[in-house]
Amino acid sequence: MSDQPTPTELTFVDRHIGPDAAAVATLLTTIGVDSLDELAAKALPAGILDALTDEGVAPGLDHLPPAASEAEALAELRALAQSNTVAVSMIGQGYFDTLTPPVLKRNILENPAWYTAYTPYQPEISQGRLEALLNFQTMVTDLTGLEVANASMLDEATAAAEAMTLMQRAVRGSGRRLAVDIDVYPQTAAVLATRAQPLGIEIVTADLRQGLPEGDFFGVIAQLPGASGAVHDWSDLVAQAHERGALVAIGADLLALTLIAPPGEIGADVAFGTTQRFGVPMGFGGPHAGYLAVHSKHARQLPGRLVGVSVDADGAPAYRLALQTREQHIRRDKATSNICTAQVLLAVMAAMYASYHGADGLRAIAGRVHDHARTLAGGLAEAGVEVVHSAFFDTVLAHVPGRAREVVDAAKRRGINLWLVDADHVSVACDEATTEAHVADVLSAFSGGATTVPAARNGSDIATRTTEFLTHPAFTSYRTETAMMRYLRSLADKDIALDRSMIPLGSCTMKLNAAAEMEPITWPEFGRQHPFAPASDTPGLRRLIADLQAWLTGITGYDEISLQPNAGSQGEYAGLLAIQAYHIANGQAERNVCLIPSSAHGTNAASAALAGMKVVVVACRENGDVDLDDLRAKVAEHAERLSALMITYPSTHGVYEHDVADICAAVHDAGGQVYVDGANLNALVGLARPGRFGGDVSHLNLHKTFCIPHGGGGPGVGPVAVRAHLAPYLPGHPLAEELSDDLTVSAAPYGSASILPITWAYIRMMGASGLRSATLVAIASANYIARRLDEYYPVLYTGENGMVAHECILDLRGITKATGVTVDDVAKRLADYGFHAPTMSFPVAGTLMVEPTESESLAEVDAFCEAMIAIRAEIDKVGSGVWPADDNPLRGAPHTAECLTADDWPHPYTRQEAAYPLGHGFRPKVWPPVRRIDGAYGDRNLVCSCPPVEAFA
Repeated sequence: MSDQPTPTELTFVDRHIGPDAAAVATLLTTIGVDSLDELAAKALPAGILDALTDEGVAPGLDHLPPAASEAEALAELRALAQSNTVAVSMIGQGYFDTLTPPVLKRNILENPAWYTAYTPYQPEISQGRLEALLNFQTMVTDLTGLEVANASMLDEATAAAEAMTLMQRAVRGSGRRLAVDIDVYPQTAAVLATRAQPLGIEIVTADLRQGLPEGDFFGVIAQLPGASGAVHDWSDLVAQAHERGALVAIGADLLALTLIAPPGEIGADVAFGTTQRFGVPMGFGGPHAGYLAVHSKHARQLPGRLVGVSVDADGAPAYRLALQTREQHIRRDKATSNICTAQVLLAVMAAMYASYHGADGLRAIAGRVHDHARTLAGGLAEAGVEVVHSAFFDTVLAHVPGRAREVVDAAKRRGINLWLVDADHVSVACDEATTEAHVADVLSAFSGGATTVPAARNGSDIATRTTEFLTHPAFTSYRTETAMMRYLRSLADKDIALDRSMIPLGSCTMKLNAAAEMEPITWPEFGRQHPFAPASDTPGLRRLIADLQAWLTGITGYDEISLQPNAGSQGEYAGLLAIQAYHIANGQAERNVCLIPSSAHGTNAASAALAGMKVVVVACRENGDVDLDDLRAKVAEHAERLSALMITYPSTHGVYEHDVADICAAVHDAGGQVYVDGANLNALVGLARPGRFGGDVSHLNLHKTFCIPHGGGGPGVGPVAVRAHLAPYLPGHPLAEELSDDLTVSAAPYGSASILPITWAYIRMMGASGLRSATLVAIASANYIARRLDEYYPVLYTGENGMVAHECILDLRGITKATGVTVDDVAKRLADYGFHAPTMSFPVAGTLMVEPTESESLAEVDAFCEAMIAIRAEIDKVGSGVWPADDNPLRGAPHTAECLTADDWPHPYTRQEAAYPLGHGFRPKVWPPVRRIDGAYGDRNLVCSCPPVEAFA
């Protein structure tokens, strides 16, 4: 017999975690520890570190099933999917079936070049998705008739809430009252009510078709078409509101706006809505790209991200995020909103859907949808059924006294879901997927027998739009699949995503998004589910949600969890609302002070302000830890009004603070609650549980720790987990029987449900030991980088034993002072080496925060370290005068192929040093498409949409 060991097949855990056993040994040797467990014992405080059970499993993970293979997990997901019923959805209410062009599904949704990219904070290597987002903004402005749109919102209801606060900021001295039409979507009304209460905004709900109620209002919100399907001309309401000093926001369906006069043309100030029906599946509620558009005079009030056109160092046009000083990471509790995640991947889908179809194609789709609705209305009228509204786009409201449930059930037997409005009314919505057969089946459900579809159409002509739209080459050039495929490839080639390189962004956890995790999200059993479909249609999805709730509460040590928040910012907000509701229920409404360390994420302060709290900043020590003396002083000062402490753990500085238990106890002793920001949970899973070491509530970033891809800056999922005493105050939803009606934070009951299979698959395939191993290897990789680079760039913060957590901060402030080379120079130079930069100047200005994640191999981590060491040698050449401070490879970075092939090369460094600083064999060359971008120019000359077609003449 052979003495050779029997080879073992690699598991999913082996495929997910980059370093193998030999590589881990190298990491540990460099760090100076003998094992991963010893590393954990040295890095984490003993008081919070979970001891393994007798079976060798981390507490909280012992309830997980054994790790499954990819094939096994996909088979289980397939079984869950097949237990769902894919009915014909004619529910409407803001969600419509749509036909995703296969070229977009394959080349965007299923393409890691698009779904693994990060937010375009390094615009020189993000030009592709920035161009796509500029197209999105142009699509929205063209269709709404307004001048400026942001790069997407989380969903339609969130966009409405942001429209509300935008109008309040813009209109000063007009009270705190908002008029809302009775015909807005119920989920929109619920989110508006949640957002308004902590801000002291009074919502007056009325039938605005009868005019604006008496009194002062800062804003008015109406829907076009309304939730009932009615199309109403809001021109008189807009004029009336403006006469009384109020602004008007219209929630508008973009497909309807191809036929109907858009909000901007009737004088509205704001338009909001969703782009879901532009090729993005319903997905049981999300993710979808909401939109928000305004006139130019309100551009600086616009929340979220805004893509603008600027120029690079050679004067060539280049895209970047504009007006970033509006964002919460800079303005904190003075921010315009707490939104930090857009829905980039879905915005790209919607923009390319518009590009593929063009104006004529969209008009044709809208016309077909409208014709089906008119045919349906005509058939109902012939059958003696009252059609409530004569003017409608896609939704017909039928009055059937006492028969509504009977009609809905009859349609259900025919495989169609209708919307039960009340005992006397049924709503039927047509969409891109509606056929004549569907119309016939609906008519037969109303009549009780077979029905012939009438040739005559009913309903008034709503085609009041006279202006052109989508005339730019971006929307006229890509009609064939060949052209669209090449356009998408050309854009992706301009970006660095995880399919090209490690993205070592601190606090962002850019890990592998495995193909097996991604595959199920395109299955129709998950994708074609309406969020308000009968529960009997979605047992598989509900079982998947229940599994995730059980797994995530165990992993975090909490008791209950809500999956409704569709971004980390929304999870933060929901958690703080729960704390405030808890205090109010206990008769302590005066508790409104939120303590936040100076190092915290900007969204923490923005979320607290949005929740009606007063932010009090707690100082940090020189080592980055929370200053316990200052904390105790602030707790004592505000004891009677203390609501909560928000703390990130491990800290935003990338260390495990050893005082965390004392910090939590001090707040609890004063009657406050502890909010543990889950942004850095990738350093805790399997090692420590925030719900057990002092946290009352945490939000989790499923797009960080649990593998939902960042998608260029969204989608995200930010569930909120709580201890039992806060469970009654988790998000509710008016259209989900199993949830309360209060504290709705997202449009859909379970937020971005269609991407939850990604996290389910990740946990299912990793199992308990795999999840713990992932955490330990992430910590080891970060400490390895800290050891390798510390002599070149001092590591700013470490814990008591000299260890960092899953990320480390490299301090360049001394280097900048001595040489003039800045973090910006290093970040841009890394692009020449083929790397995305780490996080710049957060949480400390003049630093780089590096997070390698467990998915990166030792070879990739070493390549990054070699690039950083080589850059330090370049910095030394600047410092010694070999290269002048104003003309060197760092200041000139990044270098494009065009600039390197120009006849004139006036620089003191060679073209070879610019383009291939470590030689041709270092790693495949990723060519930046533009030079260093002039951000100030773009803000001074604000351009946020594609140039008019005349510019191409």
